[in-house]
Amino acid sequence: MEKIIVKNVKDIEPMVQTAPDNSNSFAVKAVTENEKTDKLTANFVEVEPGNYAYGYHYHEENEEAFYIIKGEAEVKTEDGLLRLKEGDIVCFPANIKGSHIISNPSKTEKLVYLDLGTKNLPDVVHFTGTNAGMVLTKDDIINFQK
Repeated sequence: MEKIIVKNVKDIEPMVQTAPDNSNSFAVKAVTENEKTDKLTANFVEVEPGNYAYGYHYHEENEEAFYIIKGEAEVKTEDGLLRLKEGDIVCFPANIKGSHIISNPSKTEKLVYLDLGTKNLPDVVHFTGTNAGMVLTKDDIINFQK
């Protein structure tokens, strides 16, 4: 990191990510995306009731941690389902045991969490249970099928 970064979640413009069939969406408020960081990623993620963020996946190179700011979450893992509430934090290793997908089981309340991770590139992301994945490099995202 070249300098100290200070941002307020209320001032960050959300980037909405929507599934191709419009069946799911979530918002990412990037803290570090447009900053020069070498070792850290940080995002606020907002998930509406009944939706999930990202797909079921794990990283080969990067560890992640989710801190629940508001609402409740269900996290599917290789070891079963975790139920999280405000104030909980969960950390994922960089291997198949770190497979995860986070969803919002509430019918009324938005889930908001802080997604922190290491930034080791290149990284290989596997969509657990499928033959699909992607390679993340400094300049590109390359999707693949095994």
